[in-house]
Amino acid sequence: MSFPACKHKKHRATGPRRDGLRWLAAEPYRLFFFSGAVWSIIGVALWPLYYAQQIGFYPNFVHARLMIEAFGAAFVVGFLGTAGPRMATAPKLTPAELIWLFALHQACGIAHLTLHMVWGDVCFIALLGSLLLCLVLRVAKFRKEAPPPQMLLALTGLICGIAGASLLLSNATLLDAQRLRLANLLLYQGLLLPPVLGIGAFVFPRMLGGDFGDPKTAAQSRAKLGRAVVAAVLLVLSFFVEVHGWVQAGYALRACVAAGYLLVEVKWKTFQSGSLTSGLFWALLLGGLGLALSGFFYAQHTSVEHLLYIGGFGMLMLVVGSRVLFGHSGDLDGFFVKSKWVRFLIFLGVLAALTRATPAWVPSTTVSHHIYAAGTWALLAVFWLLWHRRRFAKRDEE
Repeated sequence: MSFPACKHKKHRATGPRRDGLRWLAAEPYRLFFFSGAVWSIIGVALWPLYYAQQIGFYPNFVHARLMIEAFGAAFVVGFLGTAGPRMATAPKLTPAELIWLFALHQACGIAHLTLHMVWGDVCFIALLGSLLLCLVLRVAKFRKEAPPPQMLLALTGLICGIAGASLLLSNATLLDAQRLRLANLLLYQGLLLPPVLGIGAFVFPRMLGGDFGDPKTAAQSRAKLGRAVVAAVLLVLSFFVEVHGWVQAGYALRACVAAGYLLVEVKWKTFQSGSLTSGLFWALLLGGLGLALSGFFYAQHTSVEHLLYIGGFGMLMLVVGSRVLFGHSGDLDGFFVKSKWVRFLIFLGVLAALTRATPAWVPSTTVSHHIYAAGTWALLAVFWLLWHRRRFAKRDEE
């Protein structure tokens, strides 16, 4: 099996053609990555605005929804909307589908920002459901090749996100602590952790300078599919283990599944390295620490989990997003450049994660570290957008 869109050679990149909307529909990451980064800035800006008494509501729920449903989901939708049809050698998204998905994405963010949480969740469910339907129809009706087996984990993330948000729409969930925790786990961790493993097993080898590691035989494909199924089941099971009182066991199971799956699926051999490769390892380290420590410091798990959310999910999305932007703009070699500027961006990501997690152990720093972490992430996101500003509109003819 091959992935034609990512077999990048050195091509001359050009600007958008006249059929720009069709081009954007074929590569929706250009819109969704940009928009997701902007929504992440809005999401973190709520904290300093609140402490400066510029907004009249405590932003914890709105902030969390924006960071997961408007930021995290944008990168998931952008990547899968671009790569999914290519993986199955099926038709790319149409302009109508792009407009529908992007409208739901924006409506979700605006609804949460204006405190219409129910409508925000409804738009989010519609967004993921629509993307899932687009991908399933393409695979079922038009595919010429089977998508990579590990992409099952990416679809698991979409299903977890839909299930978690759907549970939060029920008043019964809000009145049941156990059910509420399950809904939050499915939404905040279930949406992103399985795709990180599935997409990571596919993309990380390329980010290390190797190939996609496509299975060479039917037996290898079946083995990869089997491991993906086991990982998906165990991840979802870990959520139920936690909500039924075995908190440390639930976190430990997630951490072990994530580490074990990536160790088995990815050949951690660096063929090429650059500053962004270092960022990949920092993100995996911080994400792993967030999963491993949250169970042991459960009373402070909200702060500790930001090692996972900021250092793990957030940094991984920006690093993988950079890989996609470099590759699709005809400058794949740029991903492996060693740069002080890139190292500075990585430093900001690590600093934001550590700063936000500190109140778990030093509660007196809660307010100041909310502000510092928010400012640091906003700075990182702005610099990331400026750094890639030309690549969002630059295209590789292949």
